[in-house]
Amino acid sequence: MIDKPLLGAVIALLTVSLIMDYSLTVFTVRFFDYTNEFHFVIRQAVAVFIGVAAIIVLSKLDPDKWFKPIGWTLFIAFFLVMIVMQGLPASLVKEVGGAKRWIHVGPISIAPVEFFKIGFIFFLSWSFSRKFRHHRKMRFVEEVKAFLPYLSIFALAVVIIAIFQKDLGQVMVLAGTLVVLFLFVGSSFRFFFSLVSLAVAGVVGLILIAPHRLARIKVWWITVQDTVLSLLPFESLQRLRVDGATKEPWQISHSLNAIHNGGLWGQGLGNGRFKLGYLSEVHTDFVLAGISEELGFLGLGVVVGLLLFVIFRIFKIAAKVENPMYYLFCVGVGTLLAFSSILNAYGISGMTPIKGIAVPFLSYGGSHIIAASVAVGMILMISKKVPRDIHGKML
Repeated sequence: MIDKPLLGAVIALLTVSLIMDYSLTVFTVRFFDYTNEFHFVIRQAVAVFIGVAAIIVLSKLDPDKWFKPIGWTLFIAFFLVMIVMQGLPASLVKEVGGAKRWIHVGPISIAPVEFFKIGFIFFLSWSFSRKFRHHRKMRFVEEVKAFLPYLSIFALAVVIIAIFQKDLGQVMVLAGTLVVLFLFVGSSFRFFFSLVSLAVAGVVGLILIAPHRLARIKVWWITVQDTVLSLLPFESLQRLRVDGATKEPWQISHSLNAIHNGGLWGQGLGNGRFKLGYLSEVHTDFVLAGISEELGFLGLGVVVGLLLFVIFRIFKIAAKVENPMYYLFCVGVGTLLAFSSILNAYGISGMTPIKGIAVPFLSYGGSHIIAASVAVGMILMISKKVPRDIHGKML
C-alpha cells in the first residue's frame, strides 16, 4: 500500500499551483498580448497532468525491480545532457544572459538540472548503501579518501551548473543535500564541519569570480546592513557598512509590500494588486508573495503546512523503511525539497539574495513540477515496503 497522505498532500499543492497560476498571470497575459488568457494555466496543467501520471505509474511499480533502472536513467542521461547542451545550436538551446539552462524542442522547454538533482540523489543513496553498509569508524584521512569520488562528481556538476549555466542557487541546494547525506551515512562531525567550511568557501569563491553575483550581494547588503549592524555591538564591525546610492531592489520591495498588503485574511483570490506589473515573476519565484497577498497569512500558513507535511511524510517513510538505499533516497529528496523551500522563502523576504529557486509543486514551470513528481512517485514506490497494520498505518 502506498502512502496516501503523501499523495493527497502533493495533489493538493499541485491544485493550488493551478489556481494561483491563473490568478497571478492575469497582467502578464494581457501585457504581452497572449491570445489565450489561459496560456500559462494550460501549460502548467499539462505539466501537472504529466507529473500526476508519473506519480501514479511509478507508485504501482515494484521498487526492487524498477527503482535502480529509473534512478540510473535520471542520473546518467541528464548528466550527459547537461554536458552536451553547452555545445548544442541556438535553435535547441537558447542563451539567456550568457547561460544555457533550457533545451527547447518546439513548444517544450526542459531544464535538465531539475531531473539531474533527483538522479544525483539516487546515485548517492545507491553508492552509500553499498560502500558504507558495514560502517566502521574511520580516521579523517580515510574519510577524505572514501568520500573524494563523490566530491569529484559534485565538483564537475558545480562547473556545469554554476559556471556554464550560472545557477548558483541550484548548486547551493545540491551542496546542502550532499552534506546532509554525508552526515546521515555516518561521517564524523569533524569531516562534516570541514565540508561545511569548504562549501561556504566555494560559494564565496563563485561569488567573487562573477561580477553579477557581487553586484547582487552588494545591493542586497545595502538594504539590510542597517538592521544587521544595529544588532552587533562591536564598533569594528561597522566597517562592513557600504555607502552607495543603490536603491532597494524593486522585486524585493514589491514582494515585501505584497506580503504586508495581504495581512491576515488576504485581499481575496484574484484581487492582488502587486501582480499587476509590480512583481514580474510573481507566478514563478515569487509565488509565495502572491499567495500571501491574495490569501493572507492564514492561506500562506495552509500552503506552507502542506509543504511541511509532504516533507514530514517523506522523512517518516525514510525512518520506517529497512533498505538503506531507500532510506537515504528519501532523506535526500526530503532535504532537497526543504532546502528549496527555505531558500525561496528567504529570498522573497529579503533575508538572503534572490536565488531563482522554485517552490516545490507551486511555482510555474514544467521541469521542476515533473521532476519533483517523479521523485514523489519513486518515494511512493518505496512506501510500499514500509510495514503497516491492517488499517494501513505505518508500524
